[in-house]
Amino acid sequence: MAELSDFLLYVPIFADLPQDTIEKIAQVGTRKVYSKESVILMEEEAGSALFVIISGKVKVARTSNDGREVILSILAESDFFGEMALLDGFTRSATVIALEDSDLFIIQRNQFLELLRDHPEISIALLQELTRRLRSADMKIKSLSLKDAEGKVATVILQLADDVGKIKQGIVEIDKLPLQQDLANMAGTSRETISRTLHSFAKKGLVELEGSKLRILNYEKFKEAYV
Repeated sequence: MAELSDFLLYVPIFADLPQDTIEKIAQVGTRKVYSKESVILMEEEAGSALFVIISGKVKVARTSNDGREVILSILAESDFFGEMALLDGFTRSATVIALEDSDLFIIQRNQFLELLRDHPEISIALLQELTRRLRSADMKIKSLSLKDAEGKVATVILQLADDVGKIKQGIVEIDKLPLQQDLANMAGTSRETISRTLHSFAKKGLVELEGSKLRILNYEKFKEAYV
């Protein structure tokens, strides 16, 4: 249990809590491992729990009216999901699927709402994270409505860099780039466009591609060019 409580200290919404409270949270929640491609949550089902990613990676997606998958975001270690249905009482707003084997920490609705009542600092941290996600969604909406194909792909790369990238000396590395079809679903374009645009970025010296890895060689320059 000590290992889990140590991990929870790095989850943004729990980071400011005292150690004894963290240990209580570790005791009230449960852990479950979902295998790659498993459906964790289904859009429109009732929401009864908050999920925190201990390890692994998941995609949050919705289905469009014509049956296409639209990927809203990709979440990794220390990220959480499922909070919206807990707060407003409505059904799940999206489907969540494991992109790789994922170990999740799960807190049931009544326990999470009790935590919010007892620890207002969790509510503040939660609002900050939801605001960050709203800003990211606004940027994506602007990209999909106003930008050309290259701008749309760049927006997705920047979103991944912010969500799961690791930065070192100005270079941001995305260790496991999603499949090109998943990138297309995020950008609202085709797989062929993704392939062509990534290779165009590489040719311009903006990124490096190495298997499933992508490196943004100058993050600030790339962001300035496409935001």
